[in-house]
Amino acid sequence: MSTEKVAIVIPALNEEAALRSLLPELTKDFAQWIIGVDDGSTDGTASVGGSAGAVVASEPVRGYGRNCLKGFKRACSLGADIVIFMDGDGSDDPTDLPMLLAPISEGRADIVIGSRVSTLSEQGAIAPQARLGNWLVSRLIRLLYGVRLSDIGSFRVIRCSSLEELKMREMTFGWPVEMLVKAARARYRIIELPIHYRRRSSGRSKVAGTIVGSLKAAYYMVRTTLRYAGARGTHG
Repeated sequence: MSTEKVAIVIPALNEEAALRSLLPELTKDFAQWIIGVDDGSTDGTASVGGSAGAVVASEPVRGYGRNCLKGFKRACSLGADIVIFMDGDGSDDPTDLPMLLAPISEGRADIVIGSRVSTLSEQGAIAPQARLGNWLVSRLIRLLYGVRLSDIGSFRVIRCSSLEELKMREMTFGWPVEMLVKAARARYRIIELPIHYRRRSSGRSKVAGTIVGSLKAAYYMVRTTLRYAGARGTHG
C-alpha cells in the first residue's frame, strides 16, 4: 500500500451550495488534505469548506490558473507528494478518484486526465460550446505535440515534483492546457481515462454558462496551445 501523501485541490468561486453537496462525498481516508481555494467569493464558499474540515486558502486576485497555483503551493507546503485537481461545482464524481490516482501511484503515468466526453458522462453535462472548444484544443495538441486526447478536462492527477518542474505561468483559463503541452514537450507519460462527469449540482458555470465566458476560455486555451509550440523536451 502506498504511503505517499495526497492532497485534493478544489478551486472555487461562489460555489457555496455545490460544495455543501460535494465535500461530504470525499472520503476522509482517501487524501490527507482537501484544500479549498476561495477565489474572492461573495457567498459562504470559504465557511462551507472550513466547516467540512477542508484547508481553506484565499486567492483574492481572480484567475483559474492563479487559484490552482495557490492550492498547489499550499499542498506542497503541507508535504503532499501527489496533487489532484477537481472542480468545486459538483460535476467531477469523487468515485472516480481511485481510478485516476492508480496510474500515478503505480508508476505507470506522470499525469492522468479525466475525459468528460465518454459514454460514462451524464447527458447534457457539457455545454455544446465547451465541447466544441475542447475538441478543437485537443486536436491542436495532437497535431502539435503528438498526444492523443479527447478532452481538456480539469479533473487530473500529477505528482507535486512533476508539476513543479513544469514551471507553470498561465494564471487564467490557459492553465489546464499549459500543463498538458509542457508535459508533452517534457515527454511525460500522459494517460486519459473516461470519468462519470455530472451536471453541476448548483448554479451556472462561470465559463461555459455564458457565451462571453466560453469565448474567453477558448481564446486563452488556443493561445496557450500555440504559444508553447516548438521543440519538445523543455519546460519553459
